[in-house]
Amino acid sequence: MAARRVSSLLPRSFSASSPFLSRSQGRNLNNGSRIVRRFGTSSAAEEVISPSVQVSYTKLLIDGNFVDAASGKTFPTLDPRTGEVIAHVAEGDAEDVNRAVKAARKAFDEGPWPKMTAYERSRVMLRFADLVEKHSEELAALESWDNGKTYEQALTAEIPMVARLFRYYAGWADKIHGLTVPADGNYHVQTLHEPIGVAGQIIPWNFPLLMFAWKVGPALACGNTIVLKTAEQTPLTAFYVGKLFLEAGLPPGVLNIVSGFGATAGASLASHMDVDKVEISICLLLAFTGSTDTGKVILGLAANSNLKPVTLELGGKSPFIVFEDADIDKAVELAHFALFFNQGQCCCAGSRTYVHEKVYDEFVEKAKARALKRVVGDPFKKGIEQGPQVDSKQFEKVMKYIRSGVESNATLECGGGQVGDRGYFIQPTVFSNVKDDMLIAQDEIFGPVQSILKFSDVDEVIKRANDTRYGLAAGVFTKSLDTANRVSRALKAGTVWVNCFDVFDAAIPFGGYKMSGNGREKGIYSLNNYLQVKAVVTPLNNPAWI
Repeated sequence: MAARRVSSLLPRSFSASSPFLSRSQGRNLNNGSRIVRRFGTSSAAEEVISPSVQVSYTKLLIDGNFVDAASGKTFPTLDPRTGEVIAHVAEGDAEDVNRAVKAARKAFDEGPWPKMTAYERSRVMLRFADLVEKHSEELAALESWDNGKTYEQALTAEIPMVARLFRYYAGWADKIHGLTVPADGNYHVQTLHEPIGVAGQIIPWNFPLLMFAWKVGPALACGNTIVLKTAEQTPLTAFYVGKLFLEAGLPPGVLNIVSGFGATAGASLASHMDVDKVEISICLLLAFTGSTDTGKVILGLAANSNLKPVTLELGGKSPFIVFEDADIDKAVELAHFALFFNQGQCCCAGSRTYVHEKVYDEFVEKAKARALKRVVGDPFKKGIEQGPQVDSKQFEKVMKYIRSGVESNATLECGGGQVGDRGYFIQPTVFSNVKDDMLIAQDEIFGPVQSILKFSDVDEVIKRANDTRYGLAAGVFTKSLDTANRVSRALKAGTVWVNCFDVFDAAIPFGGYKMSGNGREKGIYSLNNYLQVKAVVTPLNNPAWI
């Protein structure tokens, strides 16, 4: 599958007409009811669609069996459309992590998985990918129900990517090898690339299945065993695909899945003495204040236990830079997608929109108009572009930042309120006249809030774009190849998209600079996260050549 922007797989459905708000109405947060009616929204008062999928797996997957938590505790996973309970899920804690690690260790030390030929491992992964496609509608329904993302996005974009990622890493399984190294003296030297052992993995709630694939795929291809902790907000699809892996022939204990909370299950996994590696993606999860703070805690837990290596994919505050030569209509649409995709709950979202002063006013008016056309409602309804935020905490966090923007004297062009009277729906929100020192320009909001800033020249915008603690991604929109080359090389970010955004492919590496994390996921680079390199040196007795 060729690399492509995620939105190319989604339906482009807008409301027939959406009158613009006046600036006075846009600034007035107390005019919520009037603002809602002027958005192309699906009324939250309407009956929500009941997903046609059964929640069958809510227990921990340990050593090939679905089991209750040792404590017997469960916790509710909620429907973000209504706040109502979907199901009660087993609440794993330290004892359950111990059981899962024990199973993974036994499967690695004594089981068949690391001793299988690489080709046999790849066949299991390929069978799994086939099963993902076979059950794509059920998986998409569970993902949308548990997370709030649109069903169309899950079905047409994310589930196919999951299958593609596993096929990609299945292809790598029998191509992992070491080298023969020339050395001074009569010695034969070879390097072996060996699986690292038991991998602990913690996935976030914004793309549960995709992040599952990003981590589990390379770990299995390299011959490791896994203990994976789901995000407590979105545990359902991981259990479902865990069952599919067993059906595909994955031996018991190779993949163990624990649902639970960060302060208990997550911390236990990161600090466990028999876990050899930890890899996490964080979107403001666990019991800490934010993704970067959580990453620091995980690093400390890993270091203070057995000094296990850690790969981190943390937050971002990605700049999206529109130069004066840009096609404004195209730039507006791309900037809109870069920010509002997945309800704004994307670590690499283009959440600082820098626009050249010569086209700034035109861009702001068109960005506001596009936001007003965005269709918000039940993510199971056809034509809906934006569902609810994942839970009440995330909803309140986004609303706090909207209030901060207003209090900082940024201009609220549109949005700023809740859609409907239940669930966690937020109006697509656009701020103009944003300054770099405002919180909405500094912090990761993780919601449908676009901040538009003005710049005057290339040197200025490069400096401002880099003046952040994050460095996950960036976007550059220009017709000038010289400008694109200059800026893309100057930006301190792990991914720079030029005249595109959110182009993801199994082969394209992803990761951050600075406090956006360390290491890379996807592509050949992710294999390094799950391999040890061993040098084997053997004397040569009277060799014919060296």
